[in-house]
Amino acid sequence: MTVPTDRDHASVVALVECALVELTHETVGAVFISRQVGRSTRTQYVAADDVGEQFQKRHFDNRLGWHETTVPRRTVRDELITQLTRSASTTAERAGEEAASEPDTFVVKPVRELRTL
Repeated sequence: MTVPTDRDHASVVALVECALVELTHETVGAVFISRQVGRSTRTQYVAADDVGEQFQKRHFDNRLGWHETTVPRRTVRDELITQLTRSASTTAERAGEEAASEPDTFVVKPVRELRTL
C-alpha cells in the first residue's frame, strides 16, 4: 500500500503496532520501500524469535547493496514510525520531481515473497 501520508501520528503508531503483532505471530515480513529519482531503498523486518523481541533487519540501497543486522522490537517500532511519518513530508517535497518518482510503500507479506536480490 502507498504510505498513508494523510494519517495522524496515533494512526501511524496503531498501524505499526498491528504490523509488529503480525510479524511475531505469522511467517510474514514488513517492507518499507522509499523511491526517489535515481535512488531506491528497501528495508525489511522479519521476526528473529518466537516472542517478537528480536527482528532481522535487511536494508537494501541500490547504490550500496544489502546490509543485515538484528535489532530489538523497540528499534523496529521507532524506525517504522519515523519512516511512515517522514513520508508525509517527503511526498510534498517531491511534488516538483519527475513523474518517474513513485510514492513510498509499506506492506506486510509472506517471508517467501520478500525480495533479497
